[in-house]
Amino acid sequence: MPEVAPNEPLPVSQARVGDPAAWDALFRRYQLPLYVYVFELVRDEQASLDLVQETFIAAVKHLGSLREDNKFGSWLFGIAHQKVIQRWRKRTEVLFDEIPGRMDEFEPSPDDLLICRESETAFMKLLEQLPPPRRAVLLLHYVEDFPLEDIARITETQVGTVKSRLHYAKKSLRKLLEAKNENAA
Repeated sequence: MPEVAPNEPLPVSQARVGDPAAWDALFRRYQLPLYVYVFELVRDEQASLDLVQETFIAAVKHLGSLREDNKFGSWLFGIAHQKVIQRWRKRTEVLFDEIPGRMDEFEPSPDDLLICRESETAFMKLLEQLPPPRRAVLLLHYVEDFPLEDIARITETQVGTVKSRLHYAKKSLRKLLEAKNENAA
């Protein structure tokens, strides 16, 4: 089975009955977005790969508990989110690595790459100062583009809590950015 395009129906029912091609298509569709989300939270490449693998193993085991096939993506991200929370609980300290540079469709100059990397690094340092629950909702909403209802399902909270965390996360980031700019002046 070929890779599932974002706008095509997911082969969840086929995966539920154990079709390896359906699982392959689901894995290819969600592997990279899950990895990016997990990596932004744990900041460790190997741990992110392990957590994505653990997420898919759990999904295979528990797919029968999914009631709505069209919610597979948010359900899968919810599993990944819980794996990250479990990891945070096991570790008292999370080590953050420098994020790799992002390559766009065009070939940027070395100066552009340096500016982009410095901006991303500075932003990530600000983001790392936020409590993990606020950081998670920011990433799920703005990076992964999940609606608030799906974020609530993923984080196992109420929509109001997600809104509150998102509001305070943006407010905190704004204050951190203002403080950074004041110190630079």
